[in-house]
Amino acid sequence: MNNILLLEDLPEIRAWMKALVLQVFPGAAVSESARVHDALQLISSGSVKFDLALIDLGLPDGSGVDVVAKLRDKQPDALSVVVTIHDDDDHLFPALQAGAFGYILKEQARELIAEQLQRISAGEPPLSPSIARKVIKYFAEQAKPQHDPLPHVQLTERESEVLLRVAKGFTLPEIGVQLNLSRHTIADYVKQIYRKLNVSSRAEAALEAQRLGLFGRSR
Repeated sequence: MNNILLLEDLPEIRAWMKALVLQVFPGAAVSESARVHDALQLISSGSVKFDLALIDLGLPDGSGVDVVAKLRDKQPDALSVVVTIHDDDDHLFPALQAGAFGYILKEQARELIAEQLQRISAGEPPLSPSIARKVIKYFAEQAKPQHDPLPHVQLTERESEVLLRVAKGFTLPEIGVQLNLSRHTIADYVKQIYRKLNVSSRAEAALEAQRLGLFGRSR
């Protein structure tokens, strides 16, 4: 790994993560960023071709999921690994849908994180144990016979726009700003979408959005 992007807003965490990265990948050039905006600009400029990006999800100016998606689109050979405190489905599956290669929890011992990062060189996705279990459970559920595949779900154009943004991890207020609608109106749309799709979480909504082909649409 020659060029590595490190996206983390807290200086003290960014410092120990950089030290850990250089321990695992000696001699690597590490580009540090504390904001989603700066990371997106750096990726879009193409001034640095990254081999690996370690990305936090909860940043002051947005979601690291956007950075994962941008890196996949602009530099598809680069590997994105989420490094976060969030272990819930609502964060995990949108990140994986966006193209994350791995998902590591910060709460682990640094030695364990180092071991997980070392697996990248062998082509193995670095996954914290609890995250690996969630992924395995998901695929096990997908393998079960589907009694109601919802083949005739009909969403309006506006519902599709809201669903796509929910699947990408945007909050209700953020979606409201993007679509010039109130937070309460967006909340009503989300309730309607969940009812139509028979889902109850962002993760399930993200999977349905992919099934309906929304991620390939331009918004």
